[in-house]
Amino acid sequence: MLVAVATAALAVAVGACGEEHKTDVVEGEPLELGDLHFNVSLTRFLNPNDTEDAEYLAGQKPPTGGKVFLGVFMSVKNEGDDDVTLPTAEQMEVTDTTSDQTGTSYHAIDTDNVFGFPYGETLGADEEVPGGDSAAANGPTNGAVIIFLVDQGVSENRPLELAISADGEEGKIELDI
Repeated sequence: MLVAVATAALAVAVGACGEEHKTDVVEGEPLELGDLHFNVSLTRFLNPNDTEDAEYLAGQKPPTGGKVFLGVFMSVKNEGDDDVTLPTAEQMEVTDTTSDQTGTSYHAIDTDNVFGFPYGETLGADEEVPGGDSAAANGPTNGAVIIFLVDQGVSENRPLELAISADGEEGKIELDI
């Protein structure tokens, strides 16, 4: 009996060693930062003249000076214990990794509409953004939108990386545009 218990404990310990906590993932893979799991479902440029995109961009001024809107559609879930509430994210930025100006970063712009990502909103255990009954959750992307104002030619400088800081950790998602 003692041998069986020791063998089971060893199997659990060895199995846990195989788990890898990745802080660099690609779009479509969940990024785990503490108890928060971020998942980018879609990244694309947003056109203010398109009917669907106009809804995502409600409240935004048209871009000028060679800038365009980049939308990152994301969901976040708190996988923590029952008594843990966590803010959705402390910071997000997109970085152009291959331009002549390597490391050019773009910060998310405020988005105050029904599809916008709710910065600072706290999530209880097993809660997620977007919420199940929200417009963002029931829209075609099934994600809340984070909007960045980027240089028009940024798509030529792929990959772009989305850096996220949350729950005391940092991670990156390679965006697929």
